[in-house]
Parts: sequence; structure tokens; C-alpha cells
Amino acid sequence: MNNRTAEIVSVGTELLLGELVDTNAAWIAGELRRLGYYVYYKTTVGDNRVRLAETIGRAFGRADLVVVSGGLGPTDDDLTREAIADVCGAVPHEDPELLRQLETMFASRGRPMPPGNRKQAWMIPGGRSLENPIGTAPGWWIERDGRTIVAMPGPPHEMKRMWNERVKPDLPKGSSILW
Repeated sequence: MNNRTAEIVSVGTELLLGELVDTNAAWIAGELRRLGYYVYYKTTVGDNRVRLAETIGRAFGRADLVVVSGGLGPTDDDLTREAIADVCGAVPHEDPELLRQLETMFASRGRPMPPGNRKQAWMIPGGRSLENPIGTAPGWWIERDGRTIVAMPGPPHEMKRMWNERVKPDLPKGSSILW
């Protein structure tokens, strides 16, 4: 088996300001270790597109797998999709199937979809969405040059379920012995 490396990027100004404790990064690190990944860096970055793209780009340049948590919501400060697109040199487009899924989910709750949620239907060429059965923010799985970026929502219950059902089963395993 390979010595596979991973890096964790936690997104949110609320994490930097101490308004929330980043339990996601610790949980993901444990999961990655059990899968045989070497985690050398965990970084927290605020809701700033330039700094977020710089952080994800740096991680993507040195790790086989970059796991991003947060910044996939519908608000103007949710910029993870845009930052990943910047790193990949791609332009996000609205995916008709993702849009249909979002509209169906809101309709099933008896509510119209707010216009701001349309950005949650964005995707970049070559990427694939990760279903979020309990929230509005689908995740992203992007592969480029033998490396992978996985972006998941920040709420821990959404992130953990997406990890267990949509991410973990598709990850290549790393070394069986660590450290």
C-alpha cells in the first residue's frame, strides 16, 4: 500500500473567532488515520475567497487528499465552491440535476427554494457532487493530477453522514501501519 498524505482545511470565520469549536477537523483526522493516511497539516481559514483559495491550493500542492469542511452554504460568505474552482482554474456552472434535487427537497418541506440556494447547485467540469440527505449543501469530489479534493458541509451531523456514506467508501486506502 502507498503512503498517502492528507490535509484538512476547516472553513469559517466563526472558527477563527472562537465562536465555534472545530470538532470536524479532529474527527476527520481520526478517520483518515484509521484509513492509513498521513495527516501533516490542519488549517483553519476564514470566509475570504482569496485566502481560502490560497490555503486549498497550498494543501492541494502537497497532499494526495485535501478534505475541506465548511463554506458550502447558500450565503454570500460561503465561498468554498468558488475557491476550489479558482484552484482548479475552472468556472462553476449550475448543474440542472443538482438544481432539481434542491428544488425537490424544498418542495417536500412545503417551502419554495430561496434564490440564494441556487449556488448550491454549482459544479465545475470533471467534478462530482456528493449527496447530502439531511441538508441543503451537496459536497464536491474533485480529482486533478492524481490528487483529490473533497468538500463537505460544516454542520457536524451533515459532514459525518456524508463522510460515512459518500466519501469514505470511495477513498483509496493508505498504509496499514502508521508511525
